[in-house]
Amino acid sequence: MLKISARSALTGVILAAKLSTLADDFTPIDDLQERLTLLVDRARRTPPLPATARTEGNRVLGCISAVWLIAELRPDGLLAYQADADSPLVRGLVVGLADFFSGATPVEIAASEVDPLATLELLANLSPTRRNGLTAVRQRIRTLAQSHLG
Repeated sequence: MLKISARSALTGVILAAKLSTLADDFTPIDDLQERLTLLVDRARRTPPLPATARTEGNRVLGCISAVWLIAELRPDGLLAYQADADSPLVRGLVVGLADFFSGATPVEIAASEVDPLATLELLANLSPTRRNGLTAVRQRIRTLAQSHLG
């Protein structure tokens, strides 16, 4: 059973609510492969990044697979992330991260240390290099949020 720590709840109202919703979606699924399949299926419904966004400047360093991440500050002051990758599994994971952090303020994202993939127990069978790549993606998400502060 998935547990959401008190620390996760302190990351901010938007992210805490999103984490709770994700936990509700994933808790009934006991099998890790089925959880990953659900994440990959969700990412398939997300349009790929246009070729113009697949630049070296948007590439996340530290990932073995090619991963791109962009952020846009919306007029309402919330960030919207988009991600893509050349591997279906990695795409599912990075699109999941982008979706999770989208819709929060730059302050909330920059201050957040929550790892939704770890909370949902999706990292257990991933290789250390893949986990390191996902850490790089989360760090890039925070860095992009910090670049939109004041």
